This record gives sequence, C-alpha cells and structure tokens, in this order.
Amino acid sequence: MSRRLAVLLLLLSILVGLGAGGAWYARQAWTAPGPLAEPVQMVVPRGGTTAIATALVDRGVIRDGNAFLAAAWITRDQGALRAAEFVFPAGASLREVLGVLRQGRIVQRRLTVPEGLNARQITALLDAAEGLAGETPPFAEGALLPETYAYQFGDTRAALVRRMTQAMDQALAEAWAARAPNLPLATPREALILASIVERETGRGDERAKVAGVFVNRLRRGMMLQSDPTVAYAAADGGVLERPISRADLDRDHPFNTYRIRGLPPGPIASPGRESLRAATQPEATEFIFFVADGTGGHAFARTLEEHNRNVARWREIERTRSGAQAR
Repeated sequence: MSRRLAVLLLLLSILVGLGAGGAWYARQAWTAPGPLAEPVQMVVPRGGTTAIATALVDRGVIRDGNAFLAAAWITRDQGALRAAEFVFPAGASLREVLGVLRQGRIVQRRLTVPEGLNARQITALLDAAEGLAGETPPFAEGALLPETYAYQFGDTRAALVRRMTQAMDQALAEAWAARAPNLPLATPREALILASIVERETGRGDERAKVAGVFVNRLRRGMMLQSDPTVAYAAADGGVLERPISRADLDRDHPFNTYRIRGLPPGPIASPGRESLRAATQPEATEFIFFVADGTGGHAFARTLEEHNRNVARWREIERTRSGAQAR
C-alpha cells in the first residue's frame, strides 16, 4: 500500500467515525461503487470543495460529503476540482467522481441554427437555449452563420454571437475569394444579400446555383429581381409573414420590395448558409431568367416569358387541384 493511499484511508476512517475496522471500510468508500443507479448529468457549482460536495450528495452522486472532502484534500496535488457540467457514470466510486471533476470531459451542449432564419428568429433560438448566460446582444441581419455550435453551461450569449459572427465573416470571405469572374456583384456584402435571397427561394441544394444564376442574369440585364421572399420580408417589417403575399404587398413602395426596385435590396433578408454563399458567388451559367414552383418542392426554369407563362399556368393548376382536394 502506498503512503498516500494509507493516509487517505486513515483520514477517511477518522472522518466517518468508523473506529476499529475503519481502514477496511475506508478503502471500500474510496473504490466501491457509489449510489448512482444510472448516469447523471449535472452542473457542478462554483463556491469551493464544500459546495461541490453538497451538490454531489444532493444529486445522489456520492453518499458521504465528509469522505469526499477528505479524499479531495489528500489528493489535491492531482489537480483542482472544476466547476462545470459533467456526466457521472452509474455506480461511480469516490475515486471515479474525483477523476471526472479533474480530468473528465465537460459536457458540450449544442445549438443548431438552420439556414434561412432571420435575425429575430435566431435571437429567439439564442434566448431559449438552455445553459447560456446573459442577454442576446443585437446583431445585423445576415451577420450570423447558420451551423451547429457547441457551447458549455455558463457560456454567454454574447460570446456565442461573436463566434457566429466570426464564422460568417470567414465563410463569406472564403466564398468571395473563390467567386466566379465578371459577377455583377461589387462587394462581399452584395454577395451576402444575394445569397440570403437564394436561401429563402429554395431549400433544395441542387437548385441553389441555378436560382442564383437566374438572379445574376437579371442583374446583368437591369431587370427587377421580383423575389417573393423579399416582398414577404418587407411586408413583415423584417419578421416572418404569417399569411400569403397580397397584391398590396407587391405594390408597396419599400426598399426591400424587389417588385418595385431594381437591383439588390439594401441588406440581407436572412442568414444564408455556406452552400447559398457558394451559389451566389459561383452561380450556374444558364440562359434562364424566370422560375416558378413546380409542385414537387423544386422549380421550373424558363428562358422566355412565353415559356415561363406556361410554367406558371401549370403551377396554378396544381394549386387549384390541391385546394379542391383539401376542400373535399
């Protein structure tokens, strides 16, 4: 038996008041399975070793706070006890509990931000994320990159927003550096704006570059983009439009209404993902200048207005059929 272990067992036996035979019981307290019937995830509080012992007893991770304090003090040169979120395995012994607190993996929580959300929607996600601290700071539309972000209990929302902003800055810079030649886009911000429109226009990865190509063709010809998602963004004043777009929405004078303005709107309408950034900076080279929903979740593309009108008529017939089916 090592001198350190002998001292630990002696101190444990004294603190738990075992008297004769205490050394044997102390060894059991150090190595025997603990009270947990199944793994438990818990936040270990700040406030020192006593606060940690109390929390562990309350959650049923350990039986005896005094034994824990004694073991932590004897083995203190093995490292400080960390205040963080951990998973303690079922039946964790006192030795294993201290190992988790010193060398165990801190629980990584995750927040997934889907592509195409606007700033208000992302703010709501951040506000509702469990384990984050502090208020969500304001941020510009399109400033945060949609991805899955890992964080630890107690991280601040402000710190996570900074990480998300840096991720978008990097992704946009990479997309801009790899852009196709002769794009009708003057700055990375214009690419971001176009990418946000592409993101809201289609959820299909195989269509993004083609949709971007349509808008690039329109920009080159000086045509209006006529993008319904920009109209919805204007009608909802930057929020989410909970109704179909109306004729009044299409006719409304608004800087984001691309049925009334030429060129790009003054800012993004959502946060685009990496694929939409790539599509906006590397659009598919086509002759298409129109597209409309095709009833399958994708779009029918057209080179001429005549062809487009046929596609529109087909889509309206699909809508009428669906409406009739729902009414029956």
